[in-house]
Amino acid sequence: MEVPVIDGQFKVDQFDTDRAIYLVAVGASGEHRGSIRLLPSDGEHVLGSIFPDLCEGGVPRSPLIYEISRGCLSPRLRAAERLEVRNALTTAAVQFALRHRIAAFTCIADSGWLSQILSLGWDCRPLGLPRKIGRAMTGALQINVTPHTLQQLQDAGSYQDYPFMLADVPAEIAA
Repeated sequence: MEVPVIDGQFKVDQFDTDRAIYLVAVGASGEHRGSIRLLPSDGEHVLGSIFPDLCEGGVPRSPLIYEISRGCLSPRLRAAERLEVRNALTTAAVQFALRHRIAAFTCIADSGWLSQILSLGWDCRPLGLPRKIGRAMTGALQINVTPHTLQQLQDAGSYQDYPFMLADVPAEIAA
């Protein structure tokens, strides 16, 4: 799927609406170090709208399930920094979920990301068999979030605090 670029730097797709929530890791001088987008699954989202065939039992849809998409790490980061920011984004997503009573995340991952997602320590399960999309095997996952999830991240060594900016929080979430 091609994503349009605005002003030569911002990729925007049809899911970048007022319901999208962005977790952004920023550096000391405000530069983008990494980000993810969270979308409520009871509305339009990538898995439900474009790749529903990745889910054998149907796409999970609920106001308590959010999709993680558009994960992005700055190419300027060294390997250790990329790992730190990836772990910090994961930790922030779980903290956000616990704060807002989100029970689970869904995501789409190609084979290159799958082992990283599984190694984070959280409780995740496949939603169906992966299939070839483009050049990579790609599948859908559900990640359950419970009061124990942060401890699971700590036990796996992937818990990471980090200063974040939360942008574009819909009114019903901010309340």
